[in-house]
Amino acid sequence: MHELYIDDDVAQFRDLARRLAADRIQPLAEACDADERFPEELKQPLFDAGILTMPIPEAYGGIGAPSQALSVVLEEIAYAFATMGPVLLSTFSPIKIVAAAGKPHQQKAFFDQLVAKPSIAAFCLSEPHCGSDARAMRTRAVKTGDRWRITGVKRWITNGAVADQYLLFCRTGDGRDDISTFVVPAGAKGLSFGKPEKKMGLRGGPLCDVIFEDVEVSDANLIGEVGGGWPMLERIANTMRCWGAGSICLGVARAAHEIAARYAGERHAFGQPIGRFEGVSFKIADNATRLRTAQLLVRDTNWRVDQEFPAVSDATMAQVSMAKCYAADIANQITAEAVQVLGGYGYMREYQVERLMRDAKAFQILDGSNEIQRLILGRYVIREHR
Repeated sequence: MHELYIDDDVAQFRDLARRLAADRIQPLAEACDADERFPEELKQPLFDAGILTMPIPEAYGGIGAPSQALSVVLEEIAYAFATMGPVLLSTFSPIKIVAAAGKPHQQKAFFDQLVAKPSIAAFCLSEPHCGSDARAMRTRAVKTGDRWRITGVKRWITNGAVADQYLLFCRTGDGRDDISTFVVPAGAKGLSFGKPEKKMGLRGGPLCDVIFEDVEVSDANLIGEVGGGWPMLERIANTMRCWGAGSICLGVARAAHEIAARYAGERHAFGQPIGRFEGVSFKIADNATRLRTAQLLVRDTNWRVDQEFPAVSDATMAQVSMAKCYAADIANQITAEAVQVLGGYGYMREYQVERLMRDAKAFQILDGSNEIQRLILGRYVIREHR
């Protein structure tokens, strides 16, 4: 089927990711989930395929991939193994921020390290006492001479303890928006990590506290200007809710929908395939409608982000919230219905849909909870209709 928002270049990225996911990622999914093991061995093939460095500008060794391209890649990777979606998202987002807001010398220093060898990054925002209320962060950087000393704890950090670079948002003053952005290398003195978290889903993905105990970095590690962190977060980083989390949800939902549809055609009861019963076929029809609606919403939103980036409008940011929220909700609906269609088999690990259901739940919480997305969207709509 021709896709209005998928041009030939984006289709090539999608097909590359689909092949790599089927050949190298999907075979590891079941065991990595069961063992709660991060598949470190996937870094090299992802690097060799150019996926790890996709968002890096061409001048620094990447291809400057737009949001739409990142979206289809994350969808295909998540279709094979949802855990790898946030691993890549947490690498892509720091790259996008540095590419959009970093100074040339900062970009070169950061990107040179990422193109030299297979590397992943981490996005450090949430803290033990604050998630959605990001302005309540307490991690602080204090300047002494030409150095910055960073102290604080970041919580629930994807790629924690395995990342090569950590993009950090922290306070550099006492004002409401006195927030700045730093890059901290993995080997920095005073950088340490908490215990690996035991999670309901996304079990193969590394997640832990990232602890900064008088970590010193130079002025060169400050991205953009002092106090420039909040605009980066609002207008650059938050677009990842659509091309990132929303797109991962598309992959999870599509995988569950296809398993359920196949099963409905193969499983017989009362002398016929169960898909001939309205109780089952209506579930499949509703899931197909939800999935297609989410795909079109996510792709239209990505198109709008790409047209406006990095100065993304309020209207498009509201649609980002809409797309993320809707995609996460339908991923939860579709995976739950897929378990129901498979019945007792759906509850068993052999049929994969129970893992997809566990994985889907995370996306109503992470990358801005769905409640926060509804709050953002509701405020925008009411303001526009005054």
